[in-house]
Amino acid sequence: MFKEFRDFALKGNVLDMAVGIIIGAAFTGIVTSLVSDIIMPPIGVLLGGVDFSNYFLALTMDHAPASLEAAKTAGVPVLAYGKFINAIINFTIVAFALFIVIRQMNNLKKRIAKGEEAAPAVETPRQEVLLEEIRDLLKARG
Repeated sequence: MFKEFRDFALKGNVLDMAVGIIIGAAFTGIVTSLVSDIIMPPIGVLLGGVDFSNYFLALTMDHAPASLEAAKTAGVPVLAYGKFINAIINFTIVAFALFIVIRQMNNLKKRIAKGEEAAPAVETPRQEVLLEEIRDLLKARG
């Protein structure tokens, strides 16, 4: 059983997948920072000082906390829909980046396939063809 697991774990596809997952996690961190630190602040300014990450709906009617942080500190149950908006933007950016990468890979595969198929046979110069014909005629005589 251990040998079977080792064979599975050391297959090239499994290692490639592990590398992809690790890079994907790092990429997600970059995209999260891009959205929350670079994209959302200008959008918030354009919308009149809106900070989506602080949008929430308190699920109790006792008191309305001033911020999401205050609500969480007070233990008030909330729906943090602003964070959900940020997550949707994160997903859209990651999906678009992945789309671009896959599109480029498909274009590269098409170019490689075209290059292999469309590689024209090198045309022999006319004088070499004539010399080969003369050679073949001489062989046939002798």
